[in-house]
Amino acid sequence: MSTKSIARIALSLALLSGAGVSLSACNTVHGAGQDVSSVGHDVSRGANATQNAIQRNTPASRN
Repeated sequence: MSTKSIARIALSLALLSGAGVSLSACNTVHGAGQDVSSVGHDVSRGANATQNAIQRNTPASRN
């Protein structure tokens, strides 16, 4: 084998490896995004529940 063909094979393997790592990282980032979104929804629900409880328990809301 010539040096050019070895270099071409090495470059191809490096590109394929990089593509594989990138694709697996996309799933990781996507999963992290879903986790962050879920936490955001939970915080919003908690804030809404707290706001509703405060409104129900303040004298001004009983008029």
